[in-house]
Amino acid sequence: MSILHVCVFIFRQAGTWPVRASTLLLLLKLHPRQAAEICCRKDNPMALAIVYSRSSSGITAPLVTVEAHLAFGMAGFFIVGLPEAAVKESRDRVRSALVNSNFEFPSRRITVNLAPADLPKEGAGFDLPIALGILAASGQIPRDRLEESEFTGELALSGDLRPVRGVLTMTLGAHHAGRRLIVPEVNAMEASLADQATVLSANHLLQVCAYLKGEQNLPRSVRPRFDPENENTPDLAEVKGQPHAKRALEIAAAGRHSLLYIGPPGTGKTMLASRLPGILPPLQEDEALEAAAVASLSHRGFNPLHWRRISFRSPHHSSSSAALVGGGRPPRPGEISLAHHGVLFLDELPEFNRQALECLREPLESGSITISRAAVQAVFPARFQLVAAMNPCPCGYAGSTQEFCQCDTEKIKRYLGKLSGPLLDRIDMQVEVTRPRPELLIKPGSYPDETSAEVRGRVMYARQRQQQRQGKCNAMLTAGELDSYCLLDAQARDLLAQVMLRFGLSARVCHRLVKMARTIADLADMEVITLEHLGEALNYRCLDRSRMMI
Repeated sequence: MSILHVCVFIFRQAGTWPVRASTLLLLLKLHPRQAAEICCRKDNPMALAIVYSRSSSGITAPLVTVEAHLAFGMAGFFIVGLPEAAVKESRDRVRSALVNSNFEFPSRRITVNLAPADLPKEGAGFDLPIALGILAASGQIPRDRLEESEFTGELALSGDLRPVRGVLTMTLGAHHAGRRLIVPEVNAMEASLADQATVLSANHLLQVCAYLKGEQNLPRSVRPRFDPENENTPDLAEVKGQPHAKRALEIAAAGRHSLLYIGPPGTGKTMLASRLPGILPPLQEDEALEAAAVASLSHRGFNPLHWRRISFRSPHHSSSSAALVGGGRPPRPGEISLAHHGVLFLDELPEFNRQALECLREPLESGSITISRAAVQAVFPARFQLVAAMNPCPCGYAGSTQEFCQCDTEKIKRYLGKLSGPLLDRIDMQVEVTRPRPELLIKPGSYPDETSAEVRGRVMYARQRQQQRQGKCNAMLTAGELDSYCLLDAQARDLLAQVMLRFGLSARVCHRLVKMARTIADLADMEVITLEHLGEALNYRCLDRSRMMI
């Protein structure tokens, strides 16, 4: 080896090649072309490696290309590409993880680019791909198998892999791109819910590197089995009496209608609402995957063993608008999205912040919510079934025969005025609930109550009729589809016209009455909506009648 090669090697190891290059040329009087040939040799440790990962943007997981470049110069570690705070902190975690895993941390100028550069990157899931990029660029692991896989995972200082959020959406994205996904072992069960995807798991950085070197195989994750028989769902038979309220619950389940229970305290409103998931049809696989993907993005944790369970969300009335519809930076799903393809129960409805309730109007119609911030916009699904409960007045006993109401008409007006007319128009069913007779509670078996399984059978039959006729639930029919699928006979049309004129109901309420009558007809196995079906539907709009009488 010549003196020139020795000097170049020393300067490279010292990390001062760009500073000393001009001095070296002057000392050795070397022609610039010769110096360029030496610098371009294959043994030049300057290198670039590319690793694939995924970010999070609403319910999607866009591809992120992690480019790791090692160059000569003053040693440093730089991450570019709109990294958030957790991503910037990856520098310290990656350095310690590499050293503690007996790898060499290059004494070079390390630049990691997260492309595309205009997409904000957040979370610690980029630790693993950044570490692999540095190892590949420095020649410590081969690069040929990096293109086949995508990687995500947080690194502990010891090199252990820790779980990250949103793995299910990343798995679906990697599967559509034709790559396998390597995840921390704790996330393996969640990622395996995407049954067609190839998911490999590891619990340490060394295992991933050994897999890339071809020295060992990583275990493939298998989807957990869901057993609906083990679901401990409250049974409708436990609610004694209340035939009118139970009938409303069955209609709501059959047509996916929103429902509001109004009655004094202790009449069983919450008890009835909690039985709704037990009479709903089981989720289809695509619906369950959508709901599970939203739940995996939440800070509240997600249990993959319950991925096909119908969600029942019951936020407290002190919840803010961001807690209900989602928000934060980066945007996270709220309660309405966590109830996707499930039930959202709002107890003590008038006690919620009015601004928060008004935020429900758009997702009740569209089935999604768009959260916009200065630098980012996220869209989350929110196809939930709303069930709410409230007292008829501030003291709770208006209209009760057992208790004396202490509220005058003005107080009742102000109390009901907390709920805006546009919001009430979007709630299909408004049902009064009264106290059951004492003998129903005292004497067991005095009145035969149907179980949830029996009611669910009728609900599933009505849902099948709707899917065969129009391919969707009745509550999701558009105004243009009503003429095709909701045929009224002459008497029903006359009654609807009279009610619209008498009570001054909006066109939205008229459409919802027709949809509700369509569901009642489906439960009765009838093709045409009759006067009887529409008359029963009118009984489930009690607030419209009370507002006209006050």
